[in-house]
Amino acid sequence: MSKEVRELEPKVIWNKFSDLNEVPRPSKKEERVIQFMLDFGKSLGLETFSDAVGNVIIRKSATTGMEDRKKITLQSHLDMVHQKNADTDFDFDVEGIKMFVDGDWVRAKGTTLGADNGLGVATIMALLESTDIPHPFLEALFTIDEETGMTGAMGLEGSVLQGEILLNLDTEEDDELDIGCAGGIDVTATRKYTQENVAIDSVGCLISVKDLQGGHSGMDIHKGLGNANKIMNRLLFNGLEKFALQVAEIDGGSLRNAIPRESFAQVAVKSSKKSAFETEFAQWGEQIKSELSVNEPDLTISLEWKEAPAKVMQKETQEKLIRAIYAAHNGVYAMSAAIANLVETSNNVARVAVRSGEIKIGCLTRSSVNSAKMDLANALKSAFELAGCEVKMDGEYPGWNPNPDSAILRVLESKYETLFGAKPDVVACHAGLECGILGQNYPKMDMISFGPTIKGAHSPDERVSISSVQKFWDFVQEILKDIPKN
Repeated sequence: MSKEVRELEPKVIWNKFSDLNEVPRPSKKEERVIQFMLDFGKSLGLETFSDAVGNVIIRKSATTGMEDRKKITLQSHLDMVHQKNADTDFDFDVEGIKMFVDGDWVRAKGTTLGADNGLGVATIMALLESTDIPHPFLEALFTIDEETGMTGAMGLEGSVLQGEILLNLDTEEDDELDIGCAGGIDVTATRKYTQENVAIDSVGCLISVKDLQGGHSGMDIHKGLGNANKIMNRLLFNGLEKFALQVAEIDGGSLRNAIPRESFAQVAVKSSKKSAFETEFAQWGEQIKSELSVNEPDLTISLEWKEAPAKVMQKETQEKLIRAIYAAHNGVYAMSAAIANLVETSNNVARVAVRSGEIKIGCLTRSSVNSAKMDLANALKSAFELAGCEVKMDGEYPGWNPNPDSAILRVLESKYETLFGAKPDVVACHAGLECGILGQNYPKMDMISFGPTIKGAHSPDERVSISSVQKFWDFVQEILKDIPKN
């Protein structure tokens, strides 16, 4: 299937992207893609090395006549989010992404595509390999583990980079120039619980919440998409209140930066209440689907009767857990007062796991205002502590403060308008970009982020616009011609 992708224009980008997508590259398991990039740089005879944490740096001298321009650092991350549909048989640790063309879009078969941030990586590779594109001194920075902790950017020492301008190629709308982003923090609640025997004369049931869109927990959090963990908890709450439902296991969501698409729960109810529970469950499901019908038209809520589980959660713990998850805020918490239509603060209830006496709940809280981020994180912490959980906050990373007077912003605005006959949107985003972290060690570096149009990032619906990639490639080449002199 990837063969048709390799024939797309510009071929130099799509072939590099196809090469990259043949290399498994899950976050925190980037050894193979790190070696792939090291081999690539060395094959071109360019200065190539990796730092102490695994970031790869490749440098290329300026072309003739461009030696007096400011040095450019081109930056993208090597890892990708791994999400697949429940019915897709795919092993991210060993298989390459299976791509196909769908009109103006390139998609993957039942998995994430890796366009975030693989198209940025491929673009930088094409520039490093080129022999006929004028450019100043180029320094490629390929970071690791952006998606699950930004440890690559955090571990980069302040003495490594030589660039004076950083072009981050990790934005997902081709008419936007990004000059700011949100920071984030992981909030993780855990506790052990006592299991008890299921009530006598009970019947088991598997509750499934499936076929939600999912998506990026920063860029898509304002879209009103369903969160499988919150939907499941609503069903469990209703079942607990009306039918003394007993929970054996819950398995919902996966990655913190992905809006949960699926959740499954094994529960039990008294046999005498089976018919009434089934009737009311159907009503609850239809009500939720009706509420979300515009944004989640494919949502499936179902139950399947099973043999009763042998063990369930102790009643008091179960009640506290379900109420705590109900109280935990999910979605937009506050909009920015400084920038129109920008989400300031949000939370994603990303993971709920209950099994064999252990509870784990994972959230990712984001904000462009650090104090607001901690305010919401503390609200979550309080709710989970009331349920007897131990709460840990870690993985914190800073936001990127917008600089509307940026010199490189003026270059990109002018070039965009000349090339495309329209003004770009200058924005800040609610996602976490590495610019904020890099700016801590490189405070004088002028930074901007842009990229091709990518939809559905962090979900199996991820896709990239083919025409947008051509536009992006043209834009990048023209930008490099107009980099200011020293």
